[in-house]
This record gives sequence, structure tokens and C-alpha cells, in this order.
Amino acid sequence: MVPVSPAGAWAIALGLTLGLGLWSLVSLVPRLARPGLTNRVAPYLVDVSDGARAYVEHRPSNPLPVLGTMLGPLAGRVRALLAPLLGGPAVVAERLRQSGSELSVDAFRARQLAWAIGGAAVGVLLSFALARTQPLPVVVHLGLVVVLCVAGFVARDYLLQRAARSRLARMAGELPVVLEFLTLSLSAGEGILDSIRRIAKTSGGELAAELGSVVTAVNSGSPLAESLKQMADGIRLPALTRCVAQVTGALERGTPLADVLRAQAQDVREEAKRDLLELAGKKEVAMMVPLVFMILPVTILFAVFPGIYVLQLGF
Repeated sequence: MVPVSPAGAWAIALGLTLGLGLWSLVSLVPRLARPGLTNRVAPYLVDVSDGARAYVEHRPSNPLPVLGTMLGPLAGRVRALLAPLLGGPAVVAERLRQSGSELSVDAFRARQLAWAIGGAAVGVLLSFALARTQPLPVVVHLGLVVVLCVAGFVARDYLLQRAARSRLARMAGELPVVLEFLTLSLSAGEGILDSIRRIAKTSGGELAAELGSVVTAVNSGSPLAESLKQMADGIRLPALTRCVAQVTGALERGTPLADVLRAQAQDVREEAKRDLLELAGKKEVAMMVPLVFMILPVTILFAVFPGIYVLQLGF
């Protein structure tokens, strides 16, 4: 092996970074980034041509055409290997839907790989910095790069799960208010579709945006019950799923919707109270940790230390 000085290693890393940056800028030039005839025609022949369908399905979604072509099969194999560990395509699609993201599963996996590559790059820079301060074994440098690479990959999935949970929590908090608004509109004489449309226009929450998509689907020709069911199946919020089931059942049987929605709003509020009490019980147990391991020892120390000090002075 040829010995490489720290300055040479930094020069290689910065040169590769500069080359990739310039390559990215060159690929964005309109004449170079303009799609060819095959790329423009293939999406319109998907229904009648197997070759066009295969070309569109395997087309790499990468801003760098050459790198996307070279690394596309490798990225697909990596996604297939890591999918069972971090959730399959169905789980990722559900989380994307719950978080309100417009990304597809493949686009999200590509971003995960980008985060992993970024973590590996940070690990390489840190290893170079550590090599300049003190010599370390090669295993330590490789371990640092691998750990940061995995951390970047897992961090993107964690952020998606956190965004999905946060959005579901906001929708659960908005659900009782939306149901009461629907009850008020129905009691005033409006229809269920007009009430939903009114909420979608006047409200600005997450649930109102979902109801706006339901109104759009109904305007395009889909039945109201089917649109509501698709929304509930995509979000998978238990309280919302129960409400949609009750509303669709009332529409099929002709039951007054105002009473059904009023009862559902009351049930959702009671469930929120139970969840709050359960969370308070968990927090009460968690609050015992600083009390037992921090406050109680300090209290005992302040109570015992003066007596010990006085006994030492006496003897």
C-alpha cells in the first residue's frame, strides 16, 4: 500500500466532493438534463407496451444520470435487504400517508440512502480529523464510518415515524371539534357533503385537509362513503375509523347523522380523557426516577452530614 499523508487524504476527499458538486451542476444544464425521446414517449405507452412499462418501472430516479445508472441496481439491492429490518414497502407507505408526505416509497428509500451516504461522509471526515490528532487502528476508523452510516439511515426512518405520530396526535385532538362542527351544520339543515365542504374551507387543521381531499374525490365522481372509507384506511387512526364506520352505516340505513356524530364526539372525548389519565400514570412512575436517585440522596446527605461532622468534632 502507498502511504498517504493526512494532507493527501484531505486533498482526495475534497477533490471527490468538488468533482461530485461540479458533476451535479453540469447535469442540471438544460441541454444535458433534457429528457430524450424515449423518456418522453414511454409514459404514454405503458398501457399498450410491455417494454415501455419495464422501462418506466426501472428508470432510476437520481439527479445524476450516470451515477443513477451505475448505482441504481446496487441501491435496489440495498433497499431489498434493509426493507425487512426497517419495515416493508407497505409499512413505509402507511407512515408516509400518515405523515402527509407526498414522497413515494422508492423516493423515501433513496433519501434514506442519501442520509446514509451523508453519515458515512461525516464519519470519513471525523476519521481524518482523529488521524491528525492521534494514531488510531484502522478498525476504529472503519467502525466510526459504519456506525455513522447506519445512524444516518436509521435517523431518516425515525424522523418519518415521529412525523407520522405527531400528525396522528394532532388529528386525534381535532376530531372532536370537527365532529361537533359537523353536528352543528347538520342540525342547521345542511347535508353531510356540504358540511364537510364547509369544514374543509373554514378550518386549517390536518383533519380538515383530509376532508378537503374527500370533497375533491367526491367532486371527481367517487361516492362519499367510499371516499371516507379510503381516507380512514389510509390514515388508520382508530377513533377516525370508528367514526367513518358509524357515518357510512348511518348513510346506508338512513339513521339521523346528527345524533350519531354527537355520540361519536362524546366517545372521542372520553377516550382522550382515558388516554390522558394513562399518560399521567406513566409520567408519575417516570417522575420517581429523579426523586429516588437525585432528590432523596441529596436530602439524606443534608440530614446526615451535619450529625457526622459534629460527631467528628466531638471525638
